[in-house]
Amino acid sequence: MESEIVIRVGGEADADAVAALHAESWRTAYAGLVPDEALGDGMPAERRELWQIRLGADYGEPANTPTLLVAEGRGGDLLGFAYLVPEEDGRALLDNLHVRPGRTGGGIGRRLLRAALDSTPAPVRLEVLRANVRAVAFYEREGGVRTAEGTAAFPGGYTLPEYEYGWPAARVSGRTP
Repeated sequence: MESEIVIRVGGEADADAVAALHAESWRTAYAGLVPDEALGDGMPAERRELWQIRLGADYGEPANTPTLLVAEGRGGDLLGFAYLVPEEDGRALLDNLHVRPGRTGGGIGRRLLRAALDSTPAPVRLEVLRANVRAVAFYEREGGVRTAEGTAAFPGGYTLPEYEYGWPAARVSGRTP
């Protein structure tokens, strides 16, 4: 039930759980969209290393520090996460938004997206694989505007077409996380 979900700011202690969910989400959402080799046996360890580095780093000024938002269910189970990175051009990159496979479609992603948008006064952008039609439809339903097209790079040297979506600054969602 959505009302039993809590969204909080995450930190270094969340690295392993976030990495495991990230790997599980990639394997589910990207199956058939990216080459199997990019989702292979080494991917969970790579995700673990990535999140330990990201969440253990000292970014200096708070304005330069990324924000991890985690969605937890009753009992503290990690149900999803979003990771927002300040960019030098004054925007923020929503670098990750993942919901535990089997829990999508229940409002967790919407709450994470709204919490991420509400956490910064900056314009927010994200990149999504063009073939990920479910995610594209979600971002468009949530007010994202397609602003560019590009290419995503994956481990193993794979590249795939992607879209960029954006939300302007000065948003007022009217929703609480």
